[in-house]
Amino acid sequence: MKQVIEMLIKIKNALAVRKSTVGVPYSNFKYNIVALLAKEGFVEDVKKKGRIKKRLVIGLKYQEKKPGIRGLKIISKPGRRVYFKSKELYVPKTGQGILIVSTPKGILTGRKARKMKLGGEVICEIW
Repeated sequence: MKQVIEMLIKIKNALAVRKSTVGVPYSNFKYNIVALLAKEGFVEDVKKKGRIKKRLVIGLKYQEKKPGIRGLKIISKPGRRVYFKSKELYVPKTGQGILIVSTPKGILTGRKARKMKLGGEVICEIW
C-alpha cells in the first residue's frame, strides 16, 4: 500500500511541474491502478519497461494546459485501511471523479463495483 501511495503522489507532483512522463517501480497492483486511470482518461498511457529492473512509465495527460488529474485524496493508508460495502460507495465531486476500489474481482472504479454489488478497500478518490 505504501508504494501505491508514493506512486500517486509522484504522479500528482509530476503534473504540478508539467512533466510529460513519470517513472515508478513496477508491480502488478500499481499497473492495474494506472491502467484503470488510463481507461478512465486521467492519464495518457502506461508502459512496462525493463527486464530485470522493471518500471512503469506513465504518460501524463493535459487538456488546454490543465492536468488530467486535478485532485487526489488518499483514503486507505498503511495504518488505517478503509473498507466500504457496495451501498456505501459514492461518486466523488458530483460525478467528475472516481473512487478506486480493490475488490475480490480486481481493481475497479466505485461505479463499477457498486453496479456489480462488490465492496472492498477504497484506495483513493481522483477527480
